[in-house]
Amino acid sequence: MTPEQQLARLGLTLPPPFAPPANFVPAVRAGNLVFLSGHGPTGPAGELLIRGRLGDDLSLEQGYEAARLTALALLGSLKGAIGELDRVGRIVKLLGMVRCTPDFGQMPAVINGASDLMVDIFGERGRHARSAVGMHDLPFGMPVEIEMVVELHS
Repeated sequence: MTPEQQLARLGLTLPPPFAPPANFVPAVRAGNLVFLSGHGPTGPAGELLIRGRLGDDLSLEQGYEAARLTALALLGSLKGAIGELDRVGRIVKLLGMVRCTPDFGQMPAVINGASDLMVDIFGERGRHARSAVGMHDLPFGMPVEIEMVVELHS
C-alpha cells in the first residue's frame, strides 16, 4: 500500500505545503536527503489549529494530537517538495520541540504523536531517530514544533 493509500485508509488529508512567514523555505533537498523546516500543527489554510503550553493549559492527549497534526503538515510540505510520498526511502530523524512548563517531563510522549503516525503511514521505513525536548516558548504560541530529515529512494 502506498503512503497516500495509507493516509486515505486512516481518513487523513494532507494540508498544502507550509508557507513560511519569513525568509526561509519549508524543505531543502540535498542529494537524496530532504531537510524540512520546523512545522507546527497547521490546517489547510495554514492556520494554527492548537495553541497552548503543555503542563499548563494543554493535556498530554492534546499535545499528542498537536504532534500528529504537525506530522501531517510536515508530510504536506514533503509531498510538495518531492511529488509523491512513495519516493520516501526512510524517515531518518525528527527533532520535536514541546512548549511546556518547567515541571512537564513528558515531551517524548507528546512527540509520539508524530512518530506513531510516521510508522502508521510508512511502516518500518517510518521508524526514525528522534529527539524530544522541552522549550519555554515556540513561535505564535504553538505547543509543538517538529523538524524532519527524510531519505529518498536512490
